[in-house]
Amino acid sequence: MAGNKAKLTTESADTIEIDILSPTLGQDVIDVRALGSKGFYTYDPGFTSTASCESKITYIDGDEGVLLHRGFPIDQLATEASYLEVCYILLYGEAPTEEEYKNFKFTVTRHTMIHEQITRMLNGFRRDSHPMAVLCGVTGALAAFYHDALDVNNPRHREITAYRLLSKMPTVAAMCYKYSIGQPFVYPRNDLSYAGNFLHMMFSTPCEEYVVNPVLERAMDRILILHADHEQNASTSTVRTAGSSGANPFACIAAGIASLWGPAHGGANEACLRMLEEIQSVEHIPEFINRAKDKNDAFRLMGFGHRVYKNHDPRATVMRETCHEVLNELGLNDSLLEVAMELERIALNDPYFIEKKLYPNVDFYSGIILKAMGIPSTMFTVIFAIARTIGWIAHWNEMHDDGLKIARPRQLYTGYAKREFNTNLSKK
Repeated sequence: MAGNKAKLTTESADTIEIDILSPTLGQDVIDVRALGSKGFYTYDPGFTSTASCESKITYIDGDEGVLLHRGFPIDQLATEASYLEVCYILLYGEAPTEEEYKNFKFTVTRHTMIHEQITRMLNGFRRDSHPMAVLCGVTGALAAFYHDALDVNNPRHREITAYRLLSKMPTVAAMCYKYSIGQPFVYPRNDLSYAGNFLHMMFSTPCEEYVVNPVLERAMDRILILHADHEQNASTSTVRTAGSSGANPFACIAAGIASLWGPAHGGANEACLRMLEEIQSVEHIPEFINRAKDKNDAFRLMGFGHRVYKNHDPRATVMRETCHEVLNELGLNDSLLEVAMELERIALNDPYFIEKKLYPNVDFYSGIILKAMGIPSTMFTVIFAIARTIGWIAHWNEMHDDGLKIARPRQLYTGYAKREFNTNLSKK
């Protein structure tokens, strides 16, 4: 993997040779690990130019709009695979055979129930708690209920916990929603698909059975696929950092959920819907478009452009098609959805948006789909967390396979130098 050498020359004329590592895909990486022993650290706020790990799971080329999971393009996975197939690929590295997939699906499906005491634990939260707050707390608490397989150095224990998290996360998430609206919990059903089961637990009630619409079921499955993993993003890096200390997997995933909650990360689709509510109607769109173009105005269009993708978000292409399928199926007449569709039309045709490459991203379309399904905005990031759980697990597991090294970032200290502490308080 190491090839060429880079040379760093300091003011004292010392020259340090540094290895240059060549990846399978992407940019070469300068290996700076030895700089500490030479008396230097690197400075990279946000780690935007730093590879924090070596990984074989996901590759992103933001300039070309490419997203690969284990080498498989995201558009092919989203249109030709199910979410559980993608989960298998992320976890094990290869597409499953028919028999492997059958066994994998069987195991996941039959572990969706959660310990009954967990349902009683939910009663300790306020009724108006944000579902993400509840999800974060309950996920961390799972370690108290499933503590028979928490040896992170045991590959079998890690696999058991991976299945438990993947199986139970939709159940916990649906219970967070039911609790927030004061409805009784709905238990999982083994005869439904992963996405269909989640929709059933969300919308079924004891007095009225919920019949899963196949169009909405497939849309939910695609939302899960398109959010399953996204390389070394903030929440995944958080999971890896927490896991580097040897922390139990439930605690690590809870840490990832906390990171995901931020509006700059998983909360983007919720923020997008709030923006649509602020615009209110199609008549107000020109005013907000002008504000978005004004550099001196703090207003920003949420759901357009992407920090990583400088061309287009490959997930958005599939999500756009799915979005229109859902809207056509439901035939909704909703003012906010009208605003969203008009914003999409403008963004795809306005020279300003085209030049700046501010195309609608996956958060824009997923927010519209979830709203059309009748899912409140407070649940948007919860659903993101369900999807991303498998990505977090895969990275956490890979980190343990490669050998633990606790994360310990350095800093550029700019505070006071050493000084004396003098006070008269103790003399009073």
